[in-house]
Amino acid sequence: MIIGVPKEIKSSEYRVALTPAGAGMLRASGHEVLVQQGAGTGSGFTDEQYVEEGARIIEGADKVWSGAEMILKVKEPLPEEFGYFRNGLLLFTYLHLAAAPELTRALIEQGVSGIAYETIQLPNGGLPLLTPMSEVAGRMAVQVGAQFLEAFYGGKGILLGGVPGVPPAEVIILGGGIVGTNAARIALGMGASVVILERSADRMRAIDEVFNGRIRTLMSNPYNIAQAVRKADLLIGAVLIPGARAPRLVTEEMVQTMKKGAVIVDVAVDQGGSIATIDRVTTHQQPVYEKYGVLHYAVANMPGAVPRTSTLALTNVTLPYVLELADKGLAGAITGNEPLRKGVNTYRGHITHPQVADAAGLPYTPMERLLHTISYDQLQ
Repeated sequence: MIIGVPKEIKSSEYRVALTPAGAGMLRASGHEVLVQQGAGTGSGFTDEQYVEEGARIIEGADKVWSGAEMILKVKEPLPEEFGYFRNGLLLFTYLHLAAAPELTRALIEQGVSGIAYETIQLPNGGLPLLTPMSEVAGRMAVQVGAQFLEAFYGGKGILLGGVPGVPPAEVIILGGGIVGTNAARIALGMGASVVILERSADRMRAIDEVFNGRIRTLMSNPYNIAQAVRKADLLIGAVLIPGARAPRLVTEEMVQTMKKGAVIVDVAVDQGGSIATIDRVTTHQQPVYEKYGVLHYAVANMPGAVPRTSTLALTNVTLPYVLELADKGLAGAITGNEPLRKGVNTYRGHITHPQVADAAGLPYTPMERLLHTISYDQLQ
């Protein structure tokens, strides 16, 4: 298979979808790798390193897209990339289609088979390709939140951990999954007072055990959320429903009760956001805006700020799936791999993920049905 790796064009996105070592593994399996010139520079990988591993360096994104059978990316394609779509193209990246109706329509209209990193799901419910970036984003949420709490950046002017005789900041985290627990770990390490709101009693018990009772947990319901939000110095949205739009848990009225100079970091912004006042996506150049006296941080590609760490962590988990797709083709790979099958969001004019179809208001076609009605040659 011919695999293309274009340079990411999202604002301040320095990650790359394949390392030179990954390119070498694909070449060793008999595949051709096309890498756009400079694609790895932001993550510290030179064109020469890719060439040493057998990849071809291509000048211009258009030639990478047109010359490849499978495109590997990190972030969802932007409108200026929609023109590269074509029938039968295989696209493997983060898609977040529940919050991207224009991208959904473009993929369907052009017949692209889109596999989303974030909806590949293991039998135990784990999201192996989302987990490493959730770990990065969760840890970064506290890091950036602490920064914007400083008066120089417009915050309340408090130190997250306080000092002897002065209380620490109140960090409220919505969701006790990967993002939430990683955020809690950093916040606790910095000395903050931490509360996690979670709807699963079993998950709260696990959090209590992991942190030895040093983190308070509350059942996530409107009353408890409203009470916690009012006390927050730093509020972190860490809620995820695989493939679906993030639920709006914090209302505009709740935000109005927050302390002036408090900070909100909504990690779920790429899925639409879990806080009602997150009404726009920000960038690393202009990461925050103020509403009701509260700073809102709504950067959709937080791990892009630490590209070296993020690229290595991401490709550690994506490469086995890339190799399987390249070796077996789409049909062969998903026939024997249920987690990968759940990653298929679109296939040649069909939406094949139920939550994506629901968010788009369009018909859902199970991938299993397509596998039974279309020959493997057509799928591949």
